[in-house]
Amino acid sequence: MKLYYSAGACSLSPHIVLEESGLAYTAVSAPTKTHKLEDGTDYYTINPLGYVPLLELDDGRRLHEGPAIVQYIADLVPASQLAPANGTFERYKLQEWLTLIGTELHKGCFSYLFSPATPADFKPSIVERLNGRLKWVDGELAGKQYLLGDTFTAADAYLFTVTNWAAYVSVDLSGLSNLLAYRSRVAARPAVIAAMKAEGLIK
Repeated sequence: MKLYYSAGACSLSPHIVLEESGLAYTAVSAPTKTHKLEDGTDYYTINPLGYVPLLELDDGRRLHEGPAIVQYIADLVPASQLAPANGTFERYKLQEWLTLIGTELHKGCFSYLFSPATPADFKPSIVERLNGRLKWVDGELAGKQYLLGDTFTAADAYLFTVTNWAAYVSVDLSGLSNLLAYRSRVAARPAVIAAMKAEGLIK
């Protein structure tokens, strides 16, 4: 398998999940600023949408969209417990978290804060919305190690990735003690460290 990623982008989530899974894969840098691979290939010839992540299987089939990719990886290695079994209530809770992170945090807030096209006078309302969502997440983490309880799942890789962006858009997490403790737990996982080192995010 090949994972096309851009350092620090949302593709860090499936990068972490691949490391957690123990599956063999190749990580290919596809920077979102240049859309050029290291060998000069135009990334748009691989993914016409131009964004990451993209997972290419050994038979050439491709999967777009992080929440779909992480569930696919998790289902290849059920023993990893990166996703509860299909059809269970817990699997729908995983999908609920992946959807909330993707729509309410990632696209609904952080994407606007990163975009130079977002009017400056609109950003405070986005920050307010984001702070409200993060406060709710903080409450949901009370008494839990991870989003679904004591087991790390694909949803945790996504939440960790997205909340990494707070520092880059001046969003203060200091009052969210549960979230901060959770982030420390996730950051200490060997697979997370390996993925972040591979992307040059930590030494």
